[in-house]
Amino acid sequence: MKVHILVALLLRVRGASGGPARELTAREREWAAAMVVRSDNEAANALWRAAGGAEGVAAAGRLLGLSRTRPARDGRWGLTTTTAADQLALLCAVQGRGPRADVLAPADRRWVRELMRAVVPSQRWGVTAAADESGPEPAGAPGEVKNGWLPRTATGLWVINSVGRVTAAGRPWLLAVLSDGHASAQEGIAAVERAARAAVRALKDPRETPDPHQTPSRATGPGNAAEAEPAG
Repeated sequence: MKVHILVALLLRVRGASGGPARELTAREREWAAAMVVRSDNEAANALWRAAGGAEGVAAAGRLLGLSRTRPARDGRWGLTTTTAADQLALLCAVQGRGPRADVLAPADRRWVRELMRAVVPSQRWGVTAAADESGPEPAGAPGEVKNGWLPRTATGLWVINSVGRVTAAGRPWLLAVLSDGHASAQEGIAAVERAARAAVRALKDPRETPDPHQTPSRATGPGNAAEAEPAG
Protein backbone atom coordinates (compact mmCIF):
# COMPACT_ATOMS: atom_id res chain seq x y z
CA MET A 1 0.00 0.00 0.00
CA LYS A 2 2.84 2.42 0.59
CA VAL A 3 3.63 2.79 -3.12
CA HIS A 4 -0.09 3.34 -3.76
CA ILE A 5 -0.24 5.98 -1.01
CA LEU A 6 2.73 7.85 -2.48
CA VAL A 7 1.27 7.73 -5.99
CA ALA A 8 -2.08 8.95 -4.63
CA LEU A 9 -0.32 11.89 -2.96
CA LEU A 10 1.50 12.78 -6.18
CA LEU A 11 -1.71 12.71 -8.20
CA ARG A 12 -3.46 14.85 -5.59
CA VAL A 13 -0.79 17.55 -5.42
CA ARG A 14 -0.66 17.68 -9.23
CA GLY A 15 -4.42 18.27 -9.28
CA ALA A 16 -5.10 15.06 -11.20
CA SER A 17 -7.40 13.47 -8.62
CA GLY A 18 -9.31 16.52 -7.43
CA GLY A 19 -8.46 19.76 -5.70
CA PRO A 20 -6.02 22.51 -6.70
CA ALA A 21 -2.50 21.70 -7.83
CA ARG A 22 0.33 22.58 -5.46
CA GLU A 23 3.93 21.66 -4.72
CA LEU A 24 5.00 18.86 -2.44
CA THR A 25 6.21 20.19 0.88
CA ALA A 26 9.65 19.39 2.26
CA ARG A 27 7.97 17.52 5.10
CA GLU A 28 5.98 15.38 2.64
CA ARG A 29 9.18 14.50 0.81
CA GLU A 30 10.76 13.44 4.10
CA TRP A 31 7.71 11.34 4.96
CA ALA A 32 7.76 9.72 1.51
CA ALA A 33 11.39 8.71 1.86
CA ALA A 34 10.80 7.30 5.34
CA MET A 35 7.66 5.47 4.22
CA VAL A 36 9.21 3.74 1.22
CA VAL A 37 12.87 3.37 2.18
CA ARG A 38 12.32 2.28 5.81
CA SER A 39 8.62 1.35 5.69
CA ASP A 40 7.83 3.89 8.41
CA ASN A 41 4.18 3.54 9.41
CA GLU A 42 3.85 6.96 11.04
CA ALA A 43 5.03 8.56 7.81
CA ALA A 44 2.47 6.44 5.94
CA ASN A 45 -0.27 7.64 8.30
CA ALA A 46 0.67 11.25 7.58
CA LEU A 47 0.77 10.77 3.82
CA TRP A 48 -2.49 8.80 3.83
CA ARG A 49 -4.13 11.90 5.30
CA ALA A 50 -2.27 14.24 2.92
CA ALA A 51 -3.42 12.13 -0.05
CA GLY A 52 -7.06 12.55 1.00
CA GLY A 53 -7.52 9.39 3.04
CA ALA A 54 -9.57 6.54 1.65
CA GLU A 55 -11.34 8.80 -0.86
CA GLY A 56 -8.11 10.22 -2.23
CA VAL A 57 -6.46 6.82 -2.47
CA ALA A 58 -9.56 5.37 -4.16
CA ALA A 59 -9.59 8.27 -6.66
CA ALA A 60 -5.96 7.54 -7.53
CA GLY A 61 -6.83 3.88 -7.95
CA ARG A 62 -9.54 4.74 -10.47
CA LEU A 63 -7.09 6.84 -12.49
CA LEU A 64 -4.66 3.92 -12.47
CA GLY A 65 -7.26 1.33 -13.43
CA LEU A 66 -7.05 -0.56 -10.13
CA SER A 67 -10.55 -2.02 -10.37
CA ARG A 68 -10.29 -4.45 -7.45
CA THR A 69 -8.48 -2.37 -4.84
CA ARG A 70 -10.63 -1.19 -1.92
CA PRO A 71 -9.00 1.25 0.56
CA ALA A 72 -9.96 0.67 4.18
CA ARG A 73 -12.48 3.34 5.19
CA ASP A 74 -11.50 3.60 8.85
CA GLY A 75 -7.98 4.89 8.18
CA ARG A 76 -6.30 1.53 8.69
CA TRP A 77 -4.65 1.56 5.28
CA GLY A 78 -2.89 -1.75 6.02
CA LEU A 79 -6.28 -3.50 5.77
CA THR A 80 -6.89 -2.29 2.21
CA THR A 81 -7.81 -5.17 -0.08
CA THR A 82 -6.20 -5.55 -3.50
CA THR A 83 -5.09 -8.12 -6.07
CA ALA A 84 -1.79 -9.08 -7.67
CA ALA A 85 -3.15 -7.88 -11.03
CA ASP A 86 -3.95 -4.44 -9.59
CA GLN A 87 -0.51 -4.22 -8.02
CA LEU A 88 1.05 -5.06 -11.38
CA ALA A 89 -1.02 -2.27 -12.95
CA LEU A 90 0.30 0.11 -10.29
CA LEU A 91 3.88 -0.92 -11.11
CA CYS A 92 3.21 -0.39 -14.82
CA ALA A 93 2.04 3.18 -14.12
CA VAL A 94 5.17 3.84 -12.06
CA GLN A 95 7.27 2.48 -14.94
CA GLY A 96 5.39 4.52 -17.57
CA ARG A 97 4.08 1.40 -19.30
CA GLY A 98 0.71 0.22 -20.50
CA PRO A 99 -2.59 2.07 -20.99
CA ARG A 100 -2.07 4.30 -17.92
CA ALA A 101 1.52 5.19 -18.80
CA ASP A 102 0.87 8.95 -18.78
CA VAL A 103 -1.09 9.20 -15.52
CA LEU A 104 2.05 10.04 -13.54
CA ALA A 105 4.46 12.77 -14.60
CA PRO A 106 7.89 11.46 -15.70
CA ALA A 107 9.66 13.22 -12.81
CA ASP A 108 7.25 11.66 -10.31
CA ARG A 109 7.79 8.20 -11.79
CA ARG A 110 11.56 8.60 -11.51
CA TRP A 111 11.30 9.67 -7.88
CA VAL A 112 9.10 6.72 -6.85
CA ARG A 113 11.51 4.33 -8.55
CA GLU A 114 14.52 5.97 -6.87
CA LEU A 115 12.91 5.44 -3.47
CA MET A 116 12.14 1.79 -4.28
CA ARG A 117 15.78 1.26 -5.28
CA ALA A 118 16.90 2.79 -1.97
CA VAL A 119 14.92 0.43 0.31
CA VAL A 120 17.09 -0.61 3.26
CA PRO A 121 18.92 -3.96 2.88
CA SER A 122 16.93 -5.71 5.61
CA GLN A 123 13.73 -5.12 3.62
CA ARG A 124 15.01 -6.15 0.18
CA TRP A 125 13.57 -9.68 0.27
CA GLY A 126 10.57 -10.87 -1.74
CA VAL A 127 10.38 -10.39 -5.50
CA THR A 128 14.10 -9.54 -5.61
CA ALA A 129 14.70 -13.30 -5.23
CA ALA A 130 13.64 -13.70 -8.87
CA ALA A 131 16.68 -11.73 -10.03
CA ASP A 132 18.45 -15.06 -10.48
CA GLU A 133 17.81 -18.67 -9.54
CA SER A 134 19.92 -18.52 -6.39
CA GLY A 135 17.91 -15.68 -4.89
CA PRO A 136 20.01 -12.57 -4.14
CA GLU A 137 20.15 -9.54 -6.41
CA PRO A 138 23.13 -9.32 -8.77
CA ALA A 139 25.96 -7.17 -7.41
CA GLY A 140 25.69 -3.57 -8.59
CA ALA A 141 22.16 -4.02 -9.94
CA PRO A 142 19.70 -3.20 -7.14
CA GLY A 143 16.11 -3.91 -8.01
CA GLU A 144 13.12 -1.76 -7.19
CA VAL A 145 11.09 -3.28 -4.36
CA LYS A 146 8.48 -2.51 -1.72
CA ASN A 147 7.29 -5.12 0.72
CA GLY A 148 4.44 -5.29 3.19
CA TRP A 149 3.96 -7.57 6.19
CA LEU A 150 1.28 -7.83 8.85
CA PRO A 151 0.21 -10.42 11.44
CA ARG A 152 -3.59 -10.59 11.60
CA THR A 153 -4.93 -9.91 15.08
CA ALA A 154 -7.70 -12.51 14.91
CA THR A 155 -5.54 -15.44 13.82
CA GLY A 156 -1.91 -14.48 14.38
CA LEU A 157 -1.22 -15.56 10.78
CA TRP A 158 0.95 -13.41 8.56
CA VAL A 159 0.15 -11.47 5.39
CA ILE A 160 3.31 -11.03 3.28
CA ASN A 161 3.30 -8.97 0.07
CA SER A 162 6.06 -7.91 -2.32
CA VAL A 163 6.09 -5.82 -5.50
CA GLY A 164 8.86 -4.48 -7.69
CA ARG A 165 11.13 -4.60 -10.71
CA VAL A 166 14.04 -7.01 -11.06
CA THR A 167 16.48 -8.07 -13.76
CA ALA A 168 16.71 -11.74 -14.75
CA ALA A 169 18.19 -13.39 -17.81
CA GLY A 170 19.37 -10.01 -19.04
CA ARG A 171 15.98 -8.30 -19.04
CA PRO A 172 13.78 -6.42 -16.56
CA TRP A 173 10.58 -7.88 -15.07
CA LEU A 174 7.71 -6.42 -13.08
CA LEU A 175 6.46 -8.66 -10.28
CA ALA A 176 3.65 -8.55 -7.73
CA VAL A 177 3.14 -11.31 -5.15
CA LEU A 178 0.45 -11.27 -2.45
CA SER A 179 0.42 -13.97 0.22
CA ASP A 180 -1.38 -14.74 3.48
CA GLY A 181 -2.10 -17.43 6.07
CA HIS A 182 1.51 -18.00 7.18
CA ALA A 183 2.50 -19.17 10.65
CA SER A 184 5.52 -16.84 10.63
CA ALA A 185 6.94 -13.95 8.65
CA GLN A 186 9.88 -16.12 7.57
CA GLU A 187 7.53 -18.77 6.19
CA GLY A 188 5.63 -16.12 4.25
CA ILE A 189 8.78 -14.55 2.82
CA ALA A 190 9.96 -17.95 1.58
CA ALA A 191 6.58 -18.57 -0.09
CA VAL A 192 6.63 -15.15 -1.77
CA GLU A 193 10.14 -15.73 -3.10
CA ARG A 194 9.20 -19.15 -4.49
CA ALA A 195 6.18 -17.65 -6.24
CA ALA A 196 8.24 -14.79 -7.70
CA ARG A 197 10.82 -17.18 -9.14
CA ALA A 198 8.08 -19.42 -10.55
CA ALA A 199 6.34 -16.49 -12.26
CA VAL A 200 9.54 -15.37 -14.00
CA ARG A 201 10.39 -18.94 -15.02
CA ALA A 202 6.95 -19.28 -16.61
CA LEU A 203 7.49 -16.19 -18.75
CA LYS A 204 11.05 -17.18 -19.67
CA ASP A 205 9.83 -20.57 -20.96
CA PRO A 206 8.33 -20.17 -24.48
CA ARG A 207 6.43 -23.43 -24.00
CA GLU A 208 4.53 -21.83 -21.11
CA THR A 209 3.94 -18.37 -22.60
CA PRO A 210 4.35 -18.06 -26.41
CA ASP A 211 3.83 -14.27 -26.31
CA PRO A 212 4.74 -12.85 -22.89
CA HIS A 213 3.87 -9.30 -23.96
CA GLN A 214 0.22 -10.29 -24.18
CA THR A 215 -0.40 -12.45 -21.12
CA PRO A 216 1.11 -11.88 -17.66
CA SER A 217 2.25 -15.01 -15.86
CA ARG A 218 0.34 -16.28 -12.83
CA ALA A 219 1.88 -18.51 -10.16
CA THR A 220 -0.55 -19.52 -7.45
CA GLY A 221 -0.52 -21.80 -4.43
CA PRO A 222 -1.98 -21.98 -0.93
CA GLY A 223 -2.32 -18.37 0.17
CA ASN A 224 -0.33 -16.99 -2.77
CA ALA A 225 -1.15 -14.93 -5.85
CA ALA A 226 1.65 -13.77 -8.16
CA GLU A 227 1.79 -11.87 -11.44
CA ALA A 228 4.74 -10.93 -13.62
CA GLU A 229 5.41 -9.39 -16.99
CA PRO A 230 8.48 -8.24 -18.93
CA ALA A 231 9.29 -4.61 -18.20
CA GLY A 232 11.12 -3.89 -21.41
